Amino acid sequence: MATLLLCSLSANAQLFPHDGEFTRQDTLRGSITQERAWWDLQHYSLDIKVEPDKQFISGTNTMTYKVKSEKKKLQIDLQPPMQLSKAVQNGEELEIEHDGNAHFISLKEDQTIGHIYDITFYFSGKPIVAIRPPWDGGLTWNKDSNGLPFIANANQGIGSSIWWPNKDHPSDEPDNGAIIKVEVPENLMDVSNGRLIKTERNRKAKTKTYTWEVKNPINNYGININIGDYVHFSEKYQGEKGELDMDYYVLRENLDKAKKQFKDATRMMEAFEHWFGPYPFYEDGYKLVEVPYLGMEHQSSVTYGNRYGNGYLGRDLSSTGWGLKFDFIIIHESGHEWFANNITNKDVADMWVHEGFTAYSESLFLDYFYGTEAASDYVLGTRMAINNDRPIIGKYGVNYEGSGDMYYKGANMLHTIRQIINDDEKWRNILRSLNKEFYHKTVTSREVENYISENAGIDLSNVFDQYLRDTKIPVFSYTVKDGTLAYRWENTVDGFNMPVKIWIDGKEKWLKPTTEWNSIQLASKQASLKVDRNFYIASMDILGK
Repeated sequence: MATLLLCSLSANAQLFPHDGEFTRQDTLRGSITQERAWWDLQHYSLDIKVEPDKQFISGTNTMTYKVKSEKKKLQIDLQPPMQLSKAVQNGEELEIEHDGNAHFISLKEDQTIGHIYDITFYFSGKPIVAIRPPWDGGLTWNKDSNGLPFIANANQGIGSSIWWPNKDHPSDEPDNGAIIKVEVPENLMDVSNGRLIKTERNRKAKTKTYTWEVKNPINNYGININIGDYVHFSEKYQGEKGELDMDYYVLRENLDKAKKQFKDATRMMEAFEHWFGPYPFYEDGYKLVEVPYLGMEHQSSVTYGNRYGNGYLGRDLSSTGWGLKFDFIIIHESGHEWFANNITNKDVADMWVHEGFTAYSESLFLDYFYGTEAASDYVLGTRMAINNDRPIIGKYGVNYEGSGDMYYKGANMLHTIRQIINDDEKWRNILRSLNKEFYHKTVTSREVENYISENAGIDLSNVFDQYLRDTKIPVFSYTVKDGTLAYRWENTVDGFNMPVKIWIDGKEKWLKPTTEWNSIQLASKQASLKVDRNFYIASMDILGK
């Protein structure tokens, strides 16, 4: 989810900025209200016109839904200054009660449980302009070097309702996908999610309309429009589920650079299918689309703005050198196809499921091509970005994410769990089976945590609690005296008993410390001790030796 990106080497950008005071609008956006709970989203058909000169969008969204329980009013979300002007069902205009970003529709027709209905929303306006996308979401209205419009949306944090009306909560995705129909000036092209199924030209209006179809469920913030003077090239990838279409859309001036730099896309696909299982959206294909901001994980339409160079805008986020072996945006944002787009959090409080796994995927890409030591160097190098300012898991029901540490503290937690499992093939099978078990589903953090514990055959609950729900870093305290090693955990949650690997005189040994002092006899009174670097912990010799 988007997920998105690091703002700098030392701090993560907060996608959901908040001053700590929650309002009714936060609850309406972040919770499953009774006006959302009674219906299940089936499909979106978005039909819009984009006018670059006016920075204006207008159109309709026909939403298909299935009735689950007795009807209440229906909540739809659209943020000002966009205006929801009308809602129509079976030719009848419906009453709308506006409440900030939420709009409550009074339905006239009986809603039979188990039946499917449509409702069409009419909307228009000048959506909020993103000043610093992708972190402060909205629309960008840039121009390319030839003066032609170069437009895209980036709205993970602020929400897709910043520019079109929808059920703006991550727990419910359209089961049967979406149609995205976009009318633009005739000298431009729109690239959206899924496959291009129709192009229509209106000579009188001097516009073209591009219709894209998404077959799979899709999270709302993943639906995108990208408008510019695009050129297209493509290739076929022989993947785990057969032939996968990989399409690339870039500004005309960047075609040669893209053909060279985008070779990382097939390398990404090879590595991630190995670690995570088949690409989750073969039916919709894979696209990499140039945009006027850094990039984001729009499902089957991954956006790219990393200036056609390796690293993160040319920087190595790990300071080890390994981060310059790949294009950060291609690898990170594409990793979200598995974690964010295939497996999606039900509440943004659990957004580490998107960002922690995807930040970790960067090191797994290196593992696949350069080996385990390179991967370890990289993920350990990213620890410098961890702040331990607040818990990784945020507050539920109010659209509030946890700490930006969800990226690289999350990655280092997963790297630590890999060490605990101590069986790389089992770990790989867990990552693959996660994407199979939760294929195209929304999940809670607890579901993911329990699944990993069960399949590892190890109770990891207090490990997850330590790293996700607390800010303390476990301290392995020890002393070696007269041939005796004494040790325990400090600075931990209750019941913390994570095993840890140490080296005594160069020989591997596993310990399972608790918060009580334990001791073992060593073969030598002068033994030296070293804690394995791959565990995200601190260690302290209490005698200072």
